[in-house]
This record gives sequence, C-alpha cells and structure tokens, in this order.
Amino acid sequence: MNLETTYMGLELAHPLMVGASPLADDLDTPRRLEDAGAAAIVMRSLFQEQIEGEQYTSAQQVEMYADSFSEASSFFPSTSDFAMNPYGYLEQIRRLKAALRIPVIASLNGLSTSGWLRYARLIEQAGADAMELNVYHVSTNLWETAAAIEENILESARSVREAVKIPLAIKLSPFFTSIPHIAMQLRTAGVDGLVLFNRFYQPDIDLGLLSVVPQLHLSDSSELQVRLRWLAILSGRINTSLAASGGVHTGADAVKAVMAGAHAVQIVSAILKNGPAYLKVLLAEFKQWMEENGYQSVRQMRGSLDMTRCPDPAAFERGNYMRVLNSWRDTPKFSDGQVPQ
Repeated sequence: MNLETTYMGLELAHPLMVGASPLADDLDTPRRLEDAGAAAIVMRSLFQEQIEGEQYTSAQQVEMYADSFSEASSFFPSTSDFAMNPYGYLEQIRRLKAALRIPVIASLNGLSTSGWLRYARLIEQAGADAMELNVYHVSTNLWETAAAIEENILESARSVREAVKIPLAIKLSPFFTSIPHIAMQLRTAGVDGLVLFNRFYQPDIDLGLLSVVPQLHLSDSSELQVRLRWLAILSGRINTSLAASGGVHTGADAVKAVMAGAHAVQIVSAILKNGPAYLKVLLAEFKQWMEENGYQSVRQMRGSLDMTRCPDPAAFERGNYMRVLNSWRDTPKFSDGQVPQ
C-alpha cells in the first residue's frame, strides 16, 4: 500500500501532518511527533503586529512609553502576548531543521502589504521548506467592502510570492461570498496551496465581570463538514494543493478529507487532547480503512468523492440544502407533550 502524497511539491510519506500550533515551539515535542509518524509540521504563526512592533522600536521602548499618550497602548500588543519574538522565530526554524527530517513549514499571519513582508525572505533564508500565509481578518469598518478585503489578500499573496521561491500556501477562512473565485485568483497569483480553513476564535461576555473575554475551544469532528464541502468543490477544478485544517480527530475523518480532495490533512486539537503518540493511532486507523476498502494508494483515493466524481454532485450545492430541510419529518411537540395545532 502506497500512502505517499505530494503537497505543494513536497513529497510526504502520508497525508497526516501537524498544523500550525504551539506543538512546534520546542524541540522535544516535534521530535516525538516525528517519531509518531508526522509527515510534516507547521509552526505557529508569526504575526504582522509582532514584526511591525519590532520595527517600530525595541520591545522595551514600546512598553516604556505605552502610557505616554492615550492611544499608544493600542498600537502594538504587549510582547508578553507572543510566544516568540521575530528573531527567536527565525532561530526556531533553524533549530527544527537541524533536529528533524520531515518538512518544516513556517507561518505568517497578516493582511496588509508593508515592511513586515521582508520576514518572508528571512524565513526562507532560515531554511523553512514552505510557508503558510494566514490571512485572518475581522472587518469592523462599515465602509470596507468585500472586494477591498479580497484585493488586500491577493496583494499580500503576490508580495510574498515575489519575495520567496519556496512553496506558498494561503490559509483561508470560510467566510467569502465566493470561495471558488478567491481560490482561482490566488492560484493565478502563484499560490501553491490552499489550507481550508482557519478558525475564528469568538469572544464571550462574562456576566459576572461585565466584560468581553476571549474564548479558545479546541475543534471536534463536527467542524470537518464545512471543510469537506469546499475541498470537494475545489478538488479537480483548481490546479493547486489542498489541505484540510480543523475537525480531523479520527482516522475516518482523515479518510473523508482525502476522499473530498485533500492532498494533506493538518491535525492540532486531537494531538493537544491526546498527546503526540495519538498520531500513530490516527495513521493506523487511516491505513486500516484503506486496506478494508481495497484502496492501494492515497493517490487512488484522493478526490474520489469530490464534486467532479461523486455520484451526486448536488450534495454540495443548493439542491442538497432544500433536500435536507424537507427531509425533516418528526412532528414537533411542546414540553407538555401536546402536539401543536
């Protein structure tokens, strides 16, 4: 059985890789992940705000004058908010490359095009095998149009593509009016891969403190479905590598992602919950399913249920929306057991 796959030109032993997370922050955990069978590892993101803060002044100066006038403290996050400074990030790439045999993929998180993009070159020089650009953006401007946001994403992608020769993936959110269109434009801009999707961490309101508080929840398998839909819609129709990110917690989840069209499957939450050795379990389940269902290779399986090859393409379109809603047949009842008239 051949589990090999190609992701952005990188030859991987199999599709299961570690997604962007703190799991690459030291050397011990990445070594354990490699021993457990990880095909590649993505580092946590280096944020545009970190780099711009470093360029503006030293960290000590930013904090020293943070309260000197009313808006100064909002310019840059405190350095304590970040696990690594930009120079430490570059050094960690070098350390990981020296310690591991599997590909190391760096991650940049930003949207606007400015001086921070020079770090793309420095990341390449530090030895990263590929780069992932996470274009996480929450628009709060009433006058910012969807077209303007998409153009910013495309301009960032073009700028990074021009800056480096290593493979480049864009990590998208699911919140676009037309995901196929932005995907096609990114491919035209020279992007080698698309990662579907990043996760938007939603704030909550603490009624005791009367304040807005951040919330971080690990994913579960239910989050995979939106990834399957868009993997299947893009697979076979756009000439770029595809990766699933979010919702893969079992070997069966990984199988679904590959059958929908994923070249690679990024796993984070399942490892954080169960430890690095859990990758062995996922890979064993993945291989067992292939054996039991007669698949000889990952390439044979990939995209076998995408929109261009599945028996019912309407399952990914509006027709399925109507079908599912109309399939509900249970008669609703009130809490007192009475059927409404």
